[in-house]
Amino acid sequence: MTTSRRLADKKIAKFQKNITKRGSVPETTVKKGNDYPVGPIVIGFFVFVVIGSSLFQIIRTATSGGMA
Repeated sequence: MTTSRRLADKKIAKFQKNITKRGSVPETTVKKGNDYPVGPIVIGFFVFVVIGSSLFQIIRTATSGGMA
């Protein structure tokens, strides 16, 4: 058997083994779990900015006597 024939037989065997695995793949390749699109630091920063700006606005309105 020549080297190229052995390599061809090896590739064919690998391909045939792959054929038998068809159909047994999971329905989705995306992992399921608690995977948030943004991290907790970004959410914390967003909450800090929103609450901080609203508190700043309330304090500013209270010190100006209610008329902006």
